[in-house]
Amino acid sequence: MTTSTFSAWMAVKQGDPAQVLQLKTDLQTPKKLPKGHVLVKVHAVALNPADYKLMRTLPSFIARRPCVIGMELSGVIVDSNGTEFNVGDKVFGTNAFPSGGTLAQYAVIPASRLAIRPPNLSAVEAAGLSIVTLTAQQSLANNLHIEPGQTVFVNGGSCSVGIAAIQICKSMGCKVVATASAKNKDFLLGLGVDEFLDYTEAPLVEQLLAKSPSPKYHGLFDAAGLTDPALYLNCEAYLAPGSAYLWGGTMPHSRKEWTELLRQLFEGFLRPRWLGGVGRKYTTPSLNFDKAHIEIVRDLAEKGAVKPVIDSVFSFDDVKQAFEKLMTKHAKGKVVVKISEDE
Repeated sequence: MTTSTFSAWMAVKQGDPAQVLQLKTDLQTPKKLPKGHVLVKVHAVALNPADYKLMRTLPSFIARRPCVIGMELSGVIVDSNGTEFNVGDKVFGTNAFPSGGTLAQYAVIPASRLAIRPPNLSAVEAAGLSIVTLTAQQSLANNLHIEPGQTVFVNGGSCSVGIAAIQICKSMGCKVVATASAKNKDFLLGLGVDEFLDYTEAPLVEQLLAKSPSPKYHGLFDAAGLTDPALYLNCEAYLAPGSAYLWGGTMPHSRKEWTELLRQLFEGFLRPRWLGGVGRKYTTPSLNFDKAHIEIVRDLAEKGAVKPVIDSVFSFDDVKQAFEKLMTKHAKGKVVVKISEDE
């Protein structure tokens, strides 16, 4: 049964989560839903770096504040509204920006953004499945064009997107070289990484140039993003001809990060090779959140090719603390907020 009112975390102005988030406890539960939408009782929500970066950077008139935040969730259908779902179906999915609005006890979501939760995942695990797996799968398939048996370099292997990329590559029989700090070496080797590089030991470019791979990598997935433009500028030395570098980081939020990104974009998209440009393709993810792609994510999870890694779980009352953990940039996997029990 639904309740007449519900609670949700809302951003009321532009700024950091600690200053702008408020828990509203008297929101009216919608009785009439838009066509093609369903009402979900939310079990858990995974936080994403874009959540706090958009809070910091977007003016309120663009973000339509005050607004409920959050982009992905797991939960149960309580109003199927004539869609293919049934009341009681356990689902997961995303309501990515600019819609948003998942960090609440109830959420109105397009049915096309949801799939039945894989039976081998808990509600907490499924909450963090959609966005990172969509990003990794589509980037590998559509941007880097990775094929079974090739060699892939993943920068930022311990972040959520990096973890998903590693798992998908290993399920394809690829060799994977990945980076992280030394404390995450055993974790990444446990995911099946064939070779580990500690980015704190020396600049990655120095390590890659000192030990040029043979054969060269068939794709470089920079899941960390914005860490060092030199990784792209020197990639001809370690990327095979015809392969590509993919920047998969989230939007910048500092002057230094913007400067690094703009330089990458200039070198990757604007400067031709005959004017000193890099002789390898530079690409960024082009994501599709439609039903077919959500179902691909579900299939990957159900067959065990991808298993979400959870860094930590916070209660609904502790959302600000959850953002604090996420903003350290040292979470190994997803930071999840548990909102209600998985009946």
